[in-house]
Amino acid sequence: MSAHIPFSVPMLRRPSVPVRVGGVAVGGDAPVVVQSMTNTDTADVKATTQQVAELWRAGSELVRVTVNNAESARAVPEIRDRLAMMGISVPIVGDFHYNGHQLLTDEPACAEALAKYRINPGNVGFGRKKDAQFGAIVEMAIRYGKPVRIGVNWGSLDQGVLAQMMDDNHARAQPWDATTVMREALIVSAIDSARKAEEIGLGRDRIVLSCKVSGVQDLISVYRSLAARCDYALHLGLTEAGMGSKGIVASTAALSVLLQEGIGDTIRISLTPEPGESRTREVIVAQELLQTMGLRAFTPLVTACPGCGRTTSTFFQELAKTVQDHVRAKMPEWKIRYDGVENMTLAVMGCIVNGPGESKHANIGISLPGTGEAPTAPVFIDGEKKRTLRGERIAEDFVAIVEDYVAAKYVSRGG
Repeated sequence: MSAHIPFSVPMLRRPSVPVRVGGVAVGGDAPVVVQSMTNTDTADVKATTQQVAELWRAGSELVRVTVNNAESARAVPEIRDRLAMMGISVPIVGDFHYNGHQLLTDEPACAEALAKYRINPGNVGFGRKKDAQFGAIVEMAIRYGKPVRIGVNWGSLDQGVLAQMMDDNHARAQPWDATTVMREALIVSAIDSARKAEEIGLGRDRIVLSCKVSGVQDLISVYRSLAARCDYALHLGLTEAGMGSKGIVASTAALSVLLQEGIGDTIRISLTPEPGESRTREVIVAQELLQTMGLRAFTPLVTACPGCGRTTSTFFQELAKTVQDHVRAKMPEWKIRYDGVENMTLAVMGCIVNGPGESKHANIGISLPGTGEAPTAPVFIDGEKKRTLRGERIAEDFVAIVEDYVAAKYVSRGG
């Protein structure tokens, strides 16, 4: 009998108006979507195409690119076409600041090629030009049938909104503290901008909101209030999360709380890449967050023990990494060929204490010998001991067992 526990969603999602971004459904009953952003110069068509392709292969379902000048705007249609020639149809989102109204007007091919526009109410325009330039972008979205993410950021908050709220707060009998005013200004800026877009003619089913901050508690507070006050689709992300473990911990601490409460329709993990590290790391973290929470399944997960004095050999660590790297490398092929393989679970354990038990709970598990144990490695498949591996080829033999299991267990999409 299989020890595999079927994937299920343990919580209710907040109701939101569904939005279509290219071929990807956002909000409504759709699963939470993973998105990412390039850090190449968009005008460099080759480099940007390559990075978008890498992010897509890693599992990014939407990819945002910077569109900040005429050269980058003109590059967008070519990037889309090159991706199409590679068999990649991932929706491309254009990130606009300051001059988006001009770029979309001057470069209609860019306006048509993008799957969504992202604009920031804090810098879409200033003074008397603000409403006109905001309206121009919304009208382009209406003309080309594109959704818009209205993305407020506390680092570039609309100063007019903030000043008005500061004045209103000063007149209160019991004024709020500065942090509360800032949080409220973020929410008001987002919702008021969305309503203005609707007044111009953009449908609710073409609006996504975000209110990004860099503090965990601030983000949780802002999104709880935002979710309670509107039914627009919401994009989650901790802005400027940071590098390495700090960025990962901060992002997952904030987003996991909100996702557990059913808040959020798309997410991005805004990691600063460490020197030499791939941009795809942010995609993997987002996937692992959703999968460990039981909200999505992207790739087989490998359970491995942390090691202790019983596991003096590092072989189980090396094998766990080998297996995890193997399944990630194979997923682009497997997800095309096999239905359900992303739900497979694997275990690589280092001694007899928890090894057999954990291995029985996985679809495929191996219990490697610890200190003083016999030099054998029992392999469990769907809860039953099926093989015993020995010798120098344990890694190769175990990977072969995984490959054979996938081919035999999961339904081929090709019939």
